[in-house]
Amino acid sequence: MDERVNQLRFTRRQFIRTAGVVGAGAGLTAACATLTTPTPAAEEAAVTTDTMGMEVAPVAQAEPDYKTIDALHKAKVDTFLGNIGKDDVFWGKELPFTMDGNTKVFELTAKNVDWDAGGGQMIKNAYTYNGIIPGPIIRVTEGDNLRVNVKNEMKVSTTIHWHGVLAPNKVDGVGYVTQEPIIPDSTYTYEFTVKNPGSHMYHSHHDAAEQVTKGMMAAFIIEPKDKSKDPAYDKEYIMVLNDTGIGLTINGKGFPYTQPLTAKLGQKLRIRYMNEGLLIHPMHLHGIPQLVFSKDGYNLASPYMVDTLNIAPGERYDVIVDCNEPGLWAYHCHILTHAESAKGMFGMVTVLVIE
Repeated sequence: MDERVNQLRFTRRQFIRTAGVVGAGAGLTAACATLTTPTPAAEEAAVTTDTMGMEVAPVAQAEPDYKTIDALHKAKVDTFLGNIGKDDVFWGKELPFTMDGNTKVFELTAKNVDWDAGGGQMIKNAYTYNGIIPGPIIRVTEGDNLRVNVKNEMKVSTTIHWHGVLAPNKVDGVGYVTQEPIIPDSTYTYEFTVKNPGSHMYHSHHDAAEQVTKGMMAAFIIEPKDKSKDPAYDKEYIMVLNDTGIGLTINGKGFPYTQPLTAKLGQKLRIRYMNEGLLIHPMHLHGIPQLVFSKDGYNLASPYMVDTLNIAPGERYDVIVDCNEPGLWAYHCHILTHAESAKGMFGMVTVLVIE
């Protein structure tokens, strides 16, 4: 597909103009509300999270202060608006390659960085590929020969498992089962031919509960040689879900520091869900159904419609969204403690904007 989603920049002005057109029925009326935004200090004092990044509900009050609750909700949406277009890697950065004969050669570096999950919520010594969370997208075509050189700049050992990819056992990436771990200051090479097209992942399989949940996760896309078996679409988005080491996040960020999906009326979006967390996430799109046509990289004999798609850890789903209704459509995990509290929306939330 020629048009990559990360080429699109959607501005605050465009978002607000769309909000003005669609009005109260858009699903995010707070974007145009006139409530007074509280001071940052007031909001900061109100926010409390648990160890998984979930916002903890405030102590029950006899009479909730609706003005404070409303203002906190508005402040989160205002922050989201102000952040639109400011994160040019949120929707993914593809890993470049060089050619060695008929082999595509990719370079990955495992490194620890301090990762901002949004608004200064720093994850100290997060585990990353090439310094970003999720790691760079590896996109290849069915039948390609690959060589992936992995340099370990961390202080601990690691491996890479190619989740869902049909590859020889020797490159399966499980420490002491199929290989010795990649120790610090060393390089390891994986080489194989990709066979099965679809949405897959790559991630650590060494101290995985620590390394994966704190950032060592990424999309591995194998395009089919014959694309006629896939439904047509205009744009693609990848959502890598996580919930533990870096908190409740989509592509390494929590709302209001996520980015919107955008489309023109009549366009079709392909959305690739990938759950790299430890919890299930029922992803709900307001107002527009999702056509589920592929699970774990395998196209379904009978695609089906949903408005909420439950994604378990390790699962991948591909859906088509037919953008046939203009507006601002909230899009979030429907375990509500993953998405909204009295202090406003947070965590696993974004917005689909259709103009």
